[in-house]
Amino acid sequence: MICFILQGTKQIAVNDEWLSYDPSSYLISALDLPLIGQIQDADKKHPYLAVSLDLDPAILADVASTMPQQRDNDTGAFGLKTSPMTTQLRDALLRLLSLLDSPDDIPVLAPMVERELLYRLLQGPQGALLRQIAQPEGALGRIRSAVAWIKDNYNVRLRIEALCKTTGMSRASLHRHFLAITGLSPIQYQKQLRLQEARQLLLAGDRSASEVAFEVGYESASQFSREYLRQFGASPVRSVREIRQTISSSSVK
Repeated sequence: MICFILQGTKQIAVNDEWLSYDPSSYLISALDLPLIGQIQDADKKHPYLAVSLDLDPAILADVASTMPQQRDNDTGAFGLKTSPMTTQLRDALLRLLSLLDSPDDIPVLAPMVERELLYRLLQGPQGALLRQIAQPEGALGRIRSAVAWIKDNYNVRLRIEALCKTTGMSRASLHRHFLAITGLSPIQYQKQLRLQEARQLLLAGDRSASEVAFEVGYESASQFSREYLRQFGASPVRSVREIRQTISSSSVK
């Protein structure tokens, strides 16, 4: 998807990669990544406003086919990028959003403006990444398949052989491209998913940390606590308590 911020700022992190974007830039996400994000520069008078657009590979490929051919290296670039907003891109986005005021025009005009938006994006600095999204048989498409497999099986032991079979890649090629595109190894990716899911489960109910640890796939509650501490900077119990206190104090304000 592509994300545009209309008001405010957002900072996101994947492993050790930090990105910040605001109305002067946009973000392209080529695949699902275990992100941690924080909204900044927002309050009740000036709330955070953003809009995202799912990128359809078929439409991207169709628009790209009308443009001069480009030779891109299928090396597996990092799948999360920010770039400066342009006047042409902002104009197309505002015209797309303005259709909300005339719903009857949406079926006819929205697809046309969306194609213009994609055209402007393909012309931009992330055109190569977008063309990779439009080619499911390339390295990015194969790593997307691996990511989908891990998400469906995040709470069971990771089998590299299964990922190789799913993607049609050798172990060496899978590891090289997975690391380049996600910034993580497959095992690290699964660990991030487990820890984020565990935090959601802890926040949602009254289950103990050990119960949640086993539910998300850990075989040792102590290992879960150590990795949770490294990831979030606090033990599971303390982390959840601090988050709830923050939410409670924000509600009071």
